[in-house]
Amino acid sequence: MRLIQKSRKLADVCYDIRGPVLEKARQMEEEGHRIIKLNIGNLAVFGFDAPDEIVQDMILNISNAAGYTDSKGMFAPRKAIMHYTQEKKIEGVAIDDIYIGNGASELIVMGMNALLNSGDEVLVPAPDYPLWTAAVSLSGGTPVHYICDEESGWLPDINDIKKKITSNTKAIVVINPNNPTGALYPVELLQQIVEVARQHQLIVFADEIYDKTLYDGETHTSIASLADDVLFLTLNGLSKNYRSCGYRAGWMVVSGDKKPAKDYIEGLNMLASMRLCANTPGQYAIQTALGGYQSINDLVNPGGRLLKQRDLAHKLLTDIPGVSCVKPKSALYMFPRLDPKMYPIADDQQFAYDLLAEEKVLIVQGTGFNWIAPDHFRVVFLPNSDDLTDAIGRIGRFLESYRKRHAIAA
Repeated sequence: MRLIQKSRKLADVCYDIRGPVLEKARQMEEEGHRIIKLNIGNLAVFGFDAPDEIVQDMILNISNAAGYTDSKGMFAPRKAIMHYTQEKKIEGVAIDDIYIGNGASELIVMGMNALLNSGDEVLVPAPDYPLWTAAVSLSGGTPVHYICDEESGWLPDINDIKKKITSNTKAIVVINPNNPTGALYPVELLQQIVEVARQHQLIVFADEIYDKTLYDGETHTSIASLADDVLFLTLNGLSKNYRSCGYRAGWMVVSGDKKPAKDYIEGLNMLASMRLCANTPGQYAIQTALGGYQSINDLVNPGGRLLKQRDLAHKLLTDIPGVSCVKPKSALYMFPRLDPKMYPIADDQQFAYDLLAEEKVLIVQGTGFNWIAPDHFRVVFLPNSDDLTDAIGRIGRFLESYRKRHAIAA
């Protein structure tokens, strides 16, 4: 019998947030084990509900949601997104420059599919949200990872970016606020990235899905607001700021210098038409979300649940011997470092397996985010304080056992 194998295009594609370790966790759950999941930013399962006004709008409009919409999305939500870009000081955005998708994820893949030919390179941060690397590879391109420097608060290393540009480089991906590190980029750094893009005629893909999930009074600047002579594709959506992951309502905004990109934009339009349209119920949530009360502020400001859990998780993790962590300024994640002298990990996926097997805690290993060494892992701080304390306590117990085993081996 001839074996049916997956496409060779998938050879370099991985998404370990929902990868092999999660499959093992599912097997354990079927066997009756309770797993504490710190692997994914799925807010609803931790009791972070979508705002009531969004839910009510979708219910009220569901009877009108059975038909296809315009391939780029309905007028009213795109108009609301256009107004949002004006709030973010992104100039020159018209309704036709806005694409609504089934989450930002669909649009990330669409943006890369329309752009890349075999051999084309895209600069992607390390660590990254792994869909970006996967989308580049799946589209026939080559992801080239530039380093974000932990010593400088996980900010991109401009010199490393410059060194990795070649004649094949077509674009640079900027994830700000950052997943998995929680870093928030200052304006001065964004301006440097814009200047690099300007000099080398690169497209800037800006992933800003966490632009309202900010702590300690921080503010977010859209990189597309800093220039009109560079082409920007800015991606955002309702999943995180509005706790609406399952509604799959995201958008992509094309701005800046669009004149040289006429053919590329035709490609985006073609792909948007081929998938017919984004889901209609999710589109009905966008206008109300962007124009209504911004309840995310209740969660991230002093006294808010997300802020409290961030502070708790950071303290508990950094109290563990040999664990350090840059405190996130944004998003829902921490990316702690394990001192290699205390934790000489050769295979961090196996490390995640062992933690799951011994302590029933599910994390994602750092190399799953295309980090360069097996010395980091990502956790979400979404579980309530009691579960978070329990989970990190289990991680601490596992690491204590790991240290003792290594000391004996040494």
